[in-house]
Amino acid sequence: MICLHGTSGHLEAFTRNIEAAVNAGFTVHALDMLGHGYTDKPDFDYTPPQHVDHLRAYIRTQGLDRPHLIGESLGGWVSAWLAADHPDEVGRLILVAPGGTAATPEVMAKIKQSTEAAVLNASLDRTRQRLELLMHDPRQVTDELVQVRHAIYTQDDFRTALAHILCLQDLPTRTRYLLDKERLGRISTPTLLIWGRQNPFGKTAEAFFIRDSIPGCRLELFDECGHWPQYEKADQFNDLAWPFLTGDGGQH
Repeated sequence: MICLHGTSGHLEAFTRNIEAAVNAGFTVHALDMLGHGYTDKPDFDYTPPQHVDHLRAYIRTQGLDRPHLIGESLGGWVSAWLAADHPDEVGRLILVAPGGTAATPEVMAKIKQSTEAAVLNASLDRTRQRLELLMHDPRQVTDELVQVRHAIYTQDDFRTALAHILCLQDLPTRTRYLLDKERLGRISTPTLLIWGRQNPFGKTAEAFFIRDSIPGCRLELFDECGHWPQYEKADQFNDLAWPFLTGDGGQH
């Protein structure tokens, strides 16, 4: 399986899932996407097609055959884009609070402003505030999580690449690459959608739109959960995800 994180994040998003996945028999690739984490940061905007090109190159280079994809937020957007355009290259799909189906100005502004504050005026407190946006319970944001993200935010090339990372918070750019009903309807791989009921970046109506647009998609709503279900409710997520990826989880 390949795990893909959200905007301005990196593989930290799956630290509560990787060991459980390995114990369930999976080989896990937790990938820092194009322009993120410790991956190179070329001088162009990182749109879904650019992310897909990078992901497909990684899959080819690693010699992977139809890997399962677990995509959270931006990672879900990219995973869905790949599955719609290249269904023969994907095994099963888990979309975790995926982005890309809505362009809500106040949400986009919150993501952009909080990320810019944490990167351009870097401090541990601002990094913590950025991470707390993701959680229903801010106590989930550990000191270790803050320190790991802060180390990335203070890279010189991360600051330089920030505008490219945040390009999808620009309304015209985001609108150009939205996951509409037609594109979602082209996803033929078995799909599990996981959404927190307290997701600060998307109401549950967005989850139902995605479920109803992807043929056979299964939706699970997590209570008392924000934008990081795989982290906030790790045991619940793990109990659902691994049977689903092995074909034992059923669909409805």
